[in-house]
Amino acid sequence: MPPGLHRRWLTGAVLLAGAALLLAGCGSLPRNPVPHQDELVAGIPGLPGVRGWAGRSSPPLEADLIESFRQESEADFPRAADGTVHYAHLALSGGGANGAFGAGFLNGWTRTGTRPVFKIVTGVSTGALMAPFTFLGPPYDDALREFYTTTRTRDIFTLGSLLWQLLAGEALADTRPLQALIERHVDAALLERVAREHRRGRRLYVGTFDIDTPRFVVWNMGLIATSGHPQALELFRKVMLASASIPVAFPPVLFEVELVPGGPRYDEMHVDGGVGARVFLNGGVFRASVIRERGGAGGTGREDIFVIHNGQLVPLPDPIARSLPAIATRVIDASGRSAAVGDLFRIYAYAQREGAGFQWVTIPEHVDMQGDEIFDPRQMQALYDVGFRMAAGGGSWATLPPGRRAEP
Repeated sequence: MPPGLHRRWLTGAVLLAGAALLLAGCGSLPRNPVPHQDELVAGIPGLPGVRGWAGRSSPPLEADLIESFRQESEADFPRAADGTVHYAHLALSGGGANGAFGAGFLNGWTRTGTRPVFKIVTGVSTGALMAPFTFLGPPYDDALREFYTTTRTRDIFTLGSLLWQLLAGEALADTRPLQALIERHVDAALLERVAREHRRGRRLYVGTFDIDTPRFVVWNMGLIATSGHPQALELFRKVMLASASIPVAFPPVLFEVELVPGGPRYDEMHVDGGVGARVFLNGGVFRASVIRERGGAGGTGREDIFVIHNGQLVPLPDPIARSLPAIATRVIDASGRSAAVGDLFRIYAYAQREGAGFQWVTIPEHVDMQGDEIFDPRQMQALYDVGFRMAAGGGSWATLPPGRRAEP
């Protein structure tokens, strides 16, 4: 989201959220939440093993990752002369309309002929919208380009009565346009292609944030796709929508869950995964050593981690007004940047511990991020072009986290 518009959006959100706190007794929408003592054991009816809570080991997700090494082909993941199999992973960050940069970078990477087959693809927020298409590879590059160069604000959300939403609603905007956009692009054919790649030993994970728990949740999208469950497509779409649902701005997404098969049904309230992580690799839902120990069909697996950050980490100086909205929105913006830096250091630490490769890229600080609206096709085309040129020119990858320099 362009900085100026982002600040104005956050200003409205902050002020209205503050007013909402003052008027908290005015009303709320009905729901049936999971009893607090059981929140971490609830599962999706018929699909209990398709997700895990970050920071907690998930035996189903780890078992599924282990199974992936039996499924994979040497054509996708060839063994090197020393018996090592290199596994490329790609983590896609949030960033709203700035996802155009990532879309351009992926297209430019394809143009070089060096874009690998990714073992794992993860996405949060706008990264979650990109992730299925990225997971399916270059045949979906045109879909990514179209999505991130032609979409307008009205294709994502509409605004209704702010006063009514403040008094009796749950968000400032209506995301039915975004739901329709997801439904148009994510159909049964795409779901089957995701399922096919999952059966070939590749994995697709998307993150949301459960605000009841409150915790980051990692969803195994390929397992949903291969399940054959009658509601698999609907669930797949809902996870994507939830991961991109900015709290306060967009309505949360409710997931129906149960504590035991056939038992009473409850609801969980999920929002933008960026609340819990701006970018992630595995969320700690399985042991870090699994790939090193299990990869390569009895050999050794080595991870090469790539991160595309759809934003700018180094802000340009910009004095603000001495006012509550200006101060609040600047703090929120700065907190988001700091969180992204922390996530990059976390992934870097993982790479260091596991002897993995680590490369990341972000939008250069000199790039103009201003646009005429939140989702401005002209500005998004410009960001797409920046990403494309960077990748086609060699990638501009950084190998150390922000602020770190190689020691002499």
